[in-house]
Amino acid sequence: MKRKFPHLSSPLKLRGITLKNRMIAAPMAFPWMPIPGHASQETAAFFELRAQGGAGAVTVSEAIVHSSTGKSKSYAEHILLDSPGVLPGLTTTARAIKRHGAIATLELSHGGKFAGEYGPCNEVLSNGTEVKEMPKEIIKEVVTAFGKGAALAKQADYDMVLVHAGHGWLLQQFLSPSNTRTDEYGGSLENRARFTIEVLDSVREAVGYNFPIELRISADEYSETGYGIEEAIEFAKLVEDKVDLLQVSTGSHSGGSFDKTHPSMFMDRGCNVKYAAEIKKHVKVPVATIGALNDPAMMEEIIATGQADVVEMGRALLADPYLPKKVYLGKDEEILHCARCFVCMSERLVSGLRICALNPIIGREYENKFALPASAPKKVLVAGGGPGGMEAAITAAKRGHEVILCEKTDSLGGALKAERGVSFKKDLYRLISTKALHMERNGVEVRLNTEVTKELVEKETPDVLVVAVGAESIVPAIPGIDHPKVVIASNLSDESIEIGQKVLILGGGLVGCEAGLHLTQEGKDVTIVEMQKDVAVDANGRHRPLLLARLKDLVKIETGQKGIKVTNEGLICADENGKETLFPADTIICSVGQLPLRNVVEELLDSAPEVFQVGDCVKPAQVTQAVFSGYYAALDI
Repeated sequence: MKRKFPHLSSPLKLRGITLKNRMIAAPMAFPWMPIPGHASQETAAFFELRAQGGAGAVTVSEAIVHSSTGKSKSYAEHILLDSPGVLPGLTTTARAIKRHGAIATLELSHGGKFAGEYGPCNEVLSNGTEVKEMPKEIIKEVVTAFGKGAALAKQADYDMVLVHAGHGWLLQQFLSPSNTRTDEYGGSLENRARFTIEVLDSVREAVGYNFPIELRISADEYSETGYGIEEAIEFAKLVEDKVDLLQVSTGSHSGGSFDKTHPSMFMDRGCNVKYAAEIKKHVKVPVATIGALNDPAMMEEIIATGQADVVEMGRALLADPYLPKKVYLGKDEEILHCARCFVCMSERLVSGLRICALNPIIGREYENKFALPASAPKKVLVAGGGPGGMEAAITAAKRGHEVILCEKTDSLGGALKAERGVSFKKDLYRLISTKALHMERNGVEVRLNTEVTKELVEKETPDVLVVAVGAESIVPAIPGIDHPKVVIASNLSDESIEIGQKVLILGGGLVGCEAGLHLTQEGKDVTIVEMQKDVAVDANGRHRPLLLARLKDLVKIETGQKGIKVTNEGLICADENGKETLFPADTIICSVGQLPLRNVVEELLDSAPEVFQVGDCVKPAQVTQAVFSGYYAALDI
């Protein structure tokens, strides 16, 4: 059969197995474990969803081979391969993956110095932890533990193992020039690679000849004391005969390379492909690339042009676990593209859970397996076409309800419409058209230029009303706020509005900061004034430092300044002592928050037998909360 993406959809033989396509679900751990260290039914369902979605292989991650020395303190939970009773959960997870035709892979890892005890050499970490040089007897124990972990993976019905030698974990710590040992495990590249080679030999001995081994490496440590692509190439040549697939990532666990390993929305898609392509020139083993890959056309070109043999995706398959199947069937227009917002990673730090801003099923996969269609179809009227309203409409329609969505403006999207034209928000803005397509294909009737009033509800007589009417921008009551040079942040996407060269943004929340960054990319001179002591405090913990780093050299930020008057020259602000300062501006952008449209909600509360409230009309927040509330409301209908 002729495929739209023939190279991406083609099989690949790796020693004793065959990948059904070139798309692998990369390691993305399910961090919540009812029994610490053990995979559970929830774990199995988390990984199974990626297999059900068509991935050629699914990698189960965070499996620590030597828990007494290797459990990283950077994350809440790991699978502990030397923990008594770990086998049943591992086996259940592998079989859940394999029942959908995917290859089940287990990642073998060790945190090294980030476990807080041993590293290549004596070192004091940035958090004050004193790490000791790993003795040779412990090195031998760990080498043996990798082999035992691989043998356990094979016993648990996995088809392949991934040895983690990248991202700053133990094996990369030894490989790095920052390893100052003076014995056979330090010094030359051959010596620094010795630990990894011994591990690979131990794994091969444990699993036998016909069992494939994948090795994950970082092509560049992005560190003054680390290695770069040249040494990575030489290392790849040293190990290529010992592995069957070489996954080329980049970065380290420390040193500010987080957004190199996990490219942010501020970076180009596929920005790490160049490393895989360069290493592939020097080795014969198949090479996989990873990092900010969610565009099938790009991934097809990567395979077709020989830059890599396999593409691996992590966050992209949280946003849409069915991406591979949609690629295979040529339905790529239905793909829900990862926005690279880092909600998935920041939530893990906050609550120990894994979620996705755009996909409310993530983290609830086991529960979702038993979700039933609606017991009785109902007529559902959704008021508002923002992300919450669209999610409610789609989910309700999938459950068998008759759904009408009304949007009072001439276009869908709600607050997301403000992202139009923002270069680093393209994937988030694309959510509008993707959800519109999902509504169409699930039979949702969409009525634009239609405001939901009590009269309309009485006319339509729905069984259920979902109110998702959003919020309105706060306009501060200061003199001159109605000046022509003042623009509300939510209106920035209006092409009829002219923005001057010198821009002053009143309000340093996430919206104001991202607007400021966008305008600098348009060549504007931007100053942000914020009355609090810091900016972007409402951004998540992974996105915020990357945003601030981008703003640092591009935008002037003035905190502790309260806007008190707009003049022809700009904005007058006062500090906490009342000292006034004029900030000159051609355009003043007001970004001081939103208020929920409670008056609209309250008017509609008793207009239908059942009424649900979702999104910003309850409490202004971000797209995550809007999508989740819409989804949950639809589940309750």
